[in-house]
Amino acid sequence: MTVPGNRLDQLKRQTAIRAIEEVRDGMVVGLGSGSTAAFAVEALAARIALGLQVICIPTSEQTAALARQHSVPLTDFKAHPAIDLTIDGADQVDRHGLTLVKGRGGALLREKIVAAASKRLIIIVDETKLFDRLGDPVPLPVEVVPFGYETLIPRLQVGGLTPKLRMDGGRPFITDGGHYILDCLCGEIRDAAALELWLARQVGVVESGLFVGLANRIITARSQGIEIIDRFA
Repeated sequence: MTVPGNRLDQLKRQTAIRAIEEVRDGMVVGLGSGSTAAFAVEALAARIALGLQVICIPTSEQTAALARQHSVPLTDFKAHPAIDLTIDGADQVDRHGLTLVKGRGGALLREKIVAAASKRLIIIVDETKLFDRLGDPVPLPVEVVPFGYETLIPRLQVGGLTPKLRMDGGRPFITDGGHYILDCLCGEIRDAAALELWLARQVGVVESGLFVGLANRIITARSQGIEIIDRFA
């Protein structure tokens, strides 16, 4: 489905505003990464300006910079090891099981750490990110250590993946954690939990972009309005 850029931004902003309505005074809030999550930071800043009292943990250096720009107060896990609510985006959402593919922005490791530490994870997406199945045409990002990453490529190929090293200006893309990312074409993902576990067992893999059993709510802005999908609805 093709959506004009300005209309896409409108949809993203609508989901962000709706998600921020669920933030309450005194919460520790996880701030996701990516273009949709950036709208959430802006919407949260507007509520903070009106008196909302929260403190936030960002999932990337880019989000941290944006939060500081908008005077959103930040903290870390040393001070707050548990998060009340995280609001993040996704590259692909399985609308039936609420499993996610994330990592196009390169922050998947920190995003998963924050998500796992959260009591609730709300994912905000436009309607183009909802699928009946995960996989093709969206590649699965896999974060790997730079040393010996070449040895991972044939192993991943044996597992049915087609990995390609992500590049940035002619050099390997480097995550905030100092790692590389292999973007893996994989066809249809029939068992995301099994694939996530198999990837975790591969020496050199730091984390995968599969988020299984973490999202509690999906908020999607469609042309017809806001759609909310809950895990236990």
